[in-house]
Amino acid sequence: MELRFLGGAREVGRSAVLVDDTLLLDYGMASTNPPSYPVGSPDPEAVVVSHGHLDHVGALPALLSGRARPPVHWTPPTREFALTLARDTLKLHGGTPHCPFTETDVARLTQVSETHGYGESFEAAGYEITLYNAGHIPGSAHVLVDDGDARLLYTGDFHVGNPERPRAPAPENGQRLVAPSTERPDADVVICESTYADVTHADRAETEERFARALRETVVGGGTVVVPAFAIGRTQEVLLACAANDVECYVDGMGKRVTRMLNSHPEFVRDADALQRATSRARFVTGRDGQRKRIAAQNTVVVTTSGMLSGGPAMTYVPEIRGHPTNLVAFVGYQVEGTPGRELLETGSAELDGRVMPVAARTDLFEFSAHADRPGLESFLADYEDARVLCNHGDRCAWFAGELREAGYDASAPELGETVTV
Repeated sequence: MELRFLGGAREVGRSAVLVDDTLLLDYGMASTNPPSYPVGSPDPEAVVVSHGHLDHVGALPALLSGRARPPVHWTPPTREFALTLARDTLKLHGGTPHCPFTETDVARLTQVSETHGYGESFEAAGYEITLYNAGHIPGSAHVLVDDGDARLLYTGDFHVGNPERPRAPAPENGQRLVAPSTERPDADVVICESTYADVTHADRAETEERFARALRETVVGGGTVVVPAFAIGRTQEVLLACAANDVECYVDGMGKRVTRMLNSHPEFVRDADALQRATSRARFVTGRDGQRKRIAAQNTVVVTTSGMLSGGPAMTYVPEIRGHPTNLVAFVGYQVEGTPGRELLETGSAELDGRVMPVAARTDLFEFSAHADRPGLESFLADYEDARVLCNHGDRCAWFAGELREAGYDASAPELGETVTV
């Protein structure tokens, strides 16, 4: 196999790997300003998508802007997430040079979609493909590619929970929304994400307890909490945590639509009844007649997009609460370098809705990560000691590959645009 890394190589964002110029694994965009997309101009025979986050599906409709109509294979939730994100991208960037696709291309995406369940093998571009639960978000998948001679495992983004407590319930072992990945299909080559290769996550139960305590203390102290959260996965995880800890909250932005949609796919979540109860407890914001400003003036909790403060209703809430240290901006996810969220955490000010604003409100980061950390990666890769490992999707891929080589692995970190023969 020849693997060409069109994105996500030694970086987080715009993941895309082309196999033998025929099979494309993911096709995402990076949430930079302006957005960035994979390099090259692939013309695949088929596409397989690991999961429905922007950095893995954001550029997908652009593949259909010409005459090509490659089938796109994914799980049902990933299809719904991808279409939701594509329509949101059109709202933000449609008709500008920063958006490489149109509404027509998004409509075409629905026509070439082919959905599959976990463990269901199918043919794509002459390969046998099987999707396995990756434990990252609902519908996320490891992608196994078999050409008859070699077996390639593309991990996508994944989460393995707590390797030391594999049978414990959430949050002692992983997320409340999805169960951790336990799948380890045989493979000769592994393309492994390394987002948190240099991090050991704090105990998940302790993180959730600290989060709930910070929310309660802020509200009791007369403050308002804004929780910027990714619409897909993280919003629902936060709603489950709030419900489990008896914290009342509002939910706003794209996360409302995603939450309702996930209640229609109970087989892809860890506890469908718990998600339904958490959905019923949350108060969904309509956004009409100044409602957001009125909510921001209350002593309450608002879970809202965008998770990195790059748009969405957060552009109303954060400016409204920024002026007083009794308020709190509680981040619950990774903040990519160059985003307003990262800027706010590091400097105390950020460009919000086109204006640079100092923020007197407190900020804090609670790592509700849906990625494997260093122990999780080591636990996963322990089953692939004889495989070739290609590290991608991380800020320190080359360093992590070096660490793996010292441990006896055949490991490397391809560069952007590089072709690797395996």
